[in-house]
Amino acid sequence: MTEPLLVDRTDAVVTLTLNRPTALNSLDVALKEALRDTLAELEADRSCRAVVLAGAGKAFSAGQDLREHVQTLESADADPLGTVRAHYNPIAARLANLPKPVIAAVRGMAAGAGASLAFLADFRIGGPKTRFLMAFAGIGLAADTGASWTLPRLVGHAKAVELLMLAEPVGAEEACRLGLLTRLVDDDEQVLPAAQELAARLAAGPTVAYGAIKRQLSIADAGTLADALAAEAQAQSICGATADHRAATMAFVNKEKPVFEGH
Repeated sequence: MTEPLLVDRTDAVVTLTLNRPTALNSLDVALKEALRDTLAELEADRSCRAVVLAGAGKAFSAGQDLREHVQTLESADADPLGTVRAHYNPIAARLANLPKPVIAAVRGMAAGAGASLAFLADFRIGGPKTRFLMAFAGIGLAADTGASWTLPRLVGHAKAVELLMLAEPVGAEEACRLGLLTRLVDDDEQVLPAAQELAARLAAGPTVAYGAIKRQLSIADAGTLADALAAEAQAQSICGATADHRAATMAFVNKEKPVFEGH
């Protein structure tokens, strides 16, 4: 049986590949559970210092597996969208709060929940054939997998309304201009290598500080200046006690290149 999620480790970088290429990596229960549970494991795995999220084949992810969803709608299930609470919400929370960098290698189409997954990453690398489609309204649904939170932060409220309500595809160059992509490479075959190269660079950095930066920004986005200042004080207290901070400070004083161990 083919594994729905491939897990590859190269040094401190873990690449998670959605592995249903014949179904455009649409998200069925098996894939959602594998992604949810693997992210939970990586959160506590100190040997993992950066994560790459990719899709097998020609697409990143077409979103929810609608064939499976039709079966749920036709069953006697009292909550046909229970997958949001059981799968999509935990996945979104894990990706957004993972205390290490996450890079999405978005090759080809990212639609619906597939696009939402990419928006939860800290960095998104795309190629000429990258496309985003907020497909939810097209099947009579609102956004999920964190898109109502991530989109306004990436493109602003008005543009988020447009993308979600009109449900029109966004090409690679426009996605880069809007901020949906962090970087656009010239060749689709270079999307994953570029994402892994960036992940390797980040994996060699101050992992604890990266996690603190993610927490700071999350708090500042929704809070007041006082909330942000309190979060900064807490973060600096944590980071200041790390071996990485002490070693890097000494390296700077001695005009040496710092080596970060991630703790």
